[in-house]
Amino acid sequence: MTDKFDCIIIGAGPSGISCAYKLAKAGLSVIVFERGEYPGSKNVSGGVLYSTVLNKLIPEFWKDAPVERHVAKRRYSILSKDSEMAVEFCFDKFNEPPYNNSFTVLRSKFDQWFAKKAEDAGAFVLTETVVDDFIWKGDKVIGVKARREGGDVYADVVVCAEGANSLLAEKAGLKKKSTDHQMISAAKEVISLPREVIEDRFNLSGDEGVVMEFFGDAVQGMIGSGFIYTNKDSLSVGIGCPISVMRENNMRPNDLLDAFKSHPIVKKFLRGGKTEELSAKMIPEPGYKNLPKFAANGLLIVGDSAGFVNPSLYREGSNMAMASGIMAAEAILEAKESRDFSEAGLAGYAKRLNDSFVMKDLKRYGDAPEKVSAMPQLFKEYPDAILEMAKGYFTVSDLSKEEMQQLAKNNFKDKISVWKFLWDMYKAKGTIL
Repeated sequence: MTDKFDCIIIGAGPSGISCAYKLAKAGLSVIVFERGEYPGSKNVSGGVLYSTVLNKLIPEFWKDAPVERHVAKRRYSILSKDSEMAVEFCFDKFNEPPYNNSFTVLRSKFDQWFAKKAEDAGAFVLTETVVDDFIWKGDKVIGVKARREGGDVYADVVVCAEGANSLLAEKAGLKKKSTDHQMISAAKEVISLPREVIEDRFNLSGDEGVVMEFFGDAVQGMIGSGFIYTNKDSLSVGIGCPISVMRENNMRPNDLLDAFKSHPIVKKFLRGGKTEELSAKMIPEPGYKNLPKFAANGLLIVGDSAGFVNPSLYREGSNMAMASGIMAAEAILEAKESRDFSEAGLAGYAKRLNDSFVMKDLKRYGDAPEKVSAMPQLFKEYPDAILEMAKGYFTVSDLSKEEMQQLAKNNFKDKISVWKFLWDMYKAKGTIL
């Protein structure tokens, strides 16, 4: 193995592999260092792949990639202790290519496939290798120190795609250490069920899939949510909450996941299933104002390392990661042409980001966690009161409907300030939708 490449990429997730694929296709020498046993062995997501970017990179990729189901339905639910109010959206158009660019995936399968595509294009993917530090020449990164024999490897530029807990980017001064409030702790199980059971239980046909998200008592009334995503013959089931909120409530992710699975509404979806896999993940939500510096001399930062996650109801991360990887590659190709890998020479990366949906969406939604944290009533007080009022509306009794409805309204008003509720709903709409 040569010890000098055009580009070194740290991490074989969606952002790193997108960058590697683009550069290798252009004829550059690229090496990707991945600490896991194989790409995807340590990469975890809820399980929804958004693919507008990937479909441009590899047209009609779904014909070859190990995707599970295309997302034809979305369902949002608020839970109280024993009740649910839900809304479901189903669009038949999403059953046609490109399937609304939304697929459920299992990362252990998908990431291996994607990395193989980069290798076929000419990139070198080296697994079971930890990168401990950058190699500096003055104020310029010129390589990395990899934890293996002959571990000093050099390159014109290094791309940091190491994920949410990006210690190297912190060490290089590109980003500050995240606070507990800026990091989501998530736990997920893959629960196997026969394909025919999944399709019958979730009212699906063929390769249709559904994404379900639960709020309120799904996570004990804390800020956060639970989810169920359908795969071909399994379910991805999980929860996520800010670390700070979990600490305040003395709650551990696995305990929260067990409570979610035990909720009387949720457990009906999971009955008869067998847990095949348990994983955990950190999700960065730094907020638009706290995004890191994207480039330094000889160094770029992409994907989760840069905090490119849309924290609104869209939950978009994979698309942003791939977009950032491709834009980093395009900036590197420009820098190679001008033979300038300084921060100024790599400035095309930040310009592309700022002109793209990545930064436009982060500017709109990036501060959602901060704003929502100021309204904890959205996750406990309001769901409980709304469900209690709904129960009153639909309770059958010997009172007139008008009397029953008035009792339900009065009960709601006794618990909730209506004007504050309406104002909070208005603020929440602008934050998460």
